[in-house]
Amino acid sequence: MTVSIGAATGLNAPPAQIRTRVTVPLRFPDGYATTADVFTFTGLVDGLEHLALGLGDWRAAVTAARTTDGPGPLVRPHSECLTGDVFGSQRCDCGPQLREAVERIAEVGGFLLYLRQEGRGIGLYAKLDAYALQDTGLDTYEANVALGRGEDERDYTAAAQMLRALDVDRIRLLSNNPDKAVQLDALGVQVTDRIRTGVHLSEANARYLSAKVIHTHHTIALPGVAA
Repeated sequence: MTVSIGAATGLNAPPAQIRTRVTVPLRFPDGYATTADVFTFTGLVDGLEHLALGLGDWRAAVTAARTTDGPGPLVRPHSECLTGDVFGSQRCDCGPQLREAVERIAEVGGFLLYLRQEGRGIGLYAKLDAYALQDTGLDTYEANVALGRGEDERDYTAAAQMLRALDVDRIRLLSNNPDKAVQLDALGVQVTDRIRTGVHLSEANARYLSAKVIHTHHTIALPGVAA
């Protein structure tokens, strides 16, 4: 597992600032509804329009972490996936993970960081090119490499900046991806606990999930697949 160059230097990045905060009611196709405080930022190192959604009693979770050395708010860094998040693509588990994360965070207080890192950082068109290569037999990581890109180009420096702007330096991480914890720890955000998301397995994404377990040691309990 390799920590990105950005993560290695992110502690020296200038601080980001909260730009705006607006309350947005959310409703998912299955009827689940909640309310989010949506934050935008200035000064993010990559210049992208990432969002932080404060869910549940996020203020109490942040205060508890700052005043009582609590474990920190529950946080999921969720990389944008237009095909899964918006159109309900069955080729990945992104849409169900997003839906699950919003409810779980809202129950205890914390943040969903919506990061503009489509296709593990290679972009939407390149991701669709990778899909075409997967249809010839490559897995999701092999396809990225065949396109001349990294297996996973995502960098969580901006995520760490966002958390610090929100006065958060200690979190419980809602993710199956160990690289998120490695990068955030390297960036000065203490991960006190790693909490798995559910297993959103379907016939269409079984090979994709298996590749995540085998290649990058995601903590997804799949029958007959060992990391």
